[in-house]
Amino acid sequence: MADILSDEEIEAQLPAEWTRDGDEIVRTYEFDDYLRGVNFAQMVGEIAESQFHHPEIIIRYSEVEIRLTSHEEGGITDDDIEMAELIESERNA
Repeated sequence: MADILSDEEIEAQLPAEWTRDGDEIVRTYEFDDYLRGVNFAQMVGEIAESQFHHPEIIIRYSEVEIRLTSHEEGGITDDDIEMAELIESERNA
């Protein structure tokens, strides 16, 4: 089990463009069209499966919202930060 991060740790480690919403970290990615967003969501799903850490993924017409939290621990952990960083690195690759 991972430890819940303190407010200070979350603020210091949160990747750029990500925000905190209660016990979740959140980012919305924008796309030119629906299928690009769907493809991105598929990639996030593949990362999530390999990490066994599954975000909430909300697909809208021109954007995809990703929400991460560690449900078992009841808050934000290093696993959430690491997952956000992996998503960012793949998005920018």
